[in-house]
Amino acid sequence: MQITYFLIAIIVITSFYAWNKPNVFQKWLLNPYLINKRREYHRFLTSGLIHSNYGHLFLNMLALFFFGRNVEMVFGYILGPSGKIILIIFFLLGIVVSDIPTYLKYKNLPHYNSLGASGGVSALVFSSIMFFPLQKIYILFIPFGIPGFIIGILYLAYSYYQSKNMSDGINHDAHFYGAIFGVVFTIIISPGSLANFIKEIANFSLL
Repeated sequence: MQITYFLIAIIVITSFYAWNKPNVFQKWLLNPYLINKRREYHRFLTSGLIHSNYGHLFLNMLALFFFGRNVEMVFGYILGPSGKIILIIFFLLGIVVSDIPTYLKYKNLPHYNSLGASGGVSALVFSSIMFFPLQKIYILFIPFGIPGFIIGILYLAYSYYQSKNMSDGINHDAHFYGAIFGVVFTIIISPGSLANFIKEIANFSLL
């Protein structure tokens, strides 16, 4: 489980560092306009290493802690020692890939900014759901667990709707496309995961 903890530590450190360096914080934000006009491509990655506040950081790291360990365990089983490196690549790609639709949508708007590791975290969450679709996920204020695949469907629907609505200032596009990337990457790494996912869902019963 060391890589999951390593990723959490790095993101916590970089977030705190950027909070204390306003000029760094501004340079690391995802600003599609500056990427387009000044070719500041580093923002695709650095924006995933910083967060807006303690709550934002805590929620993302909490999800990374629980779901990252699941994926790390399976990657280790499937890929052996290289699974740890693949996990890092997967997570970082999730951050970058999930931001591309946001870039394309807002590249001509100078004042739009986004940040957070949500794209990479969403990729890990949905990779975990692909491997363990019936594993129950517990959400705040709900006294019972809900199977992961149901949470996944609701999450995708909500993220898609909110990405069109854009009323809360959250980059739901990154959530949605990070999740899709997580599913696709998981199937590429482990083609059998799709068949197993379908098999488990087919046998699912509420009773």
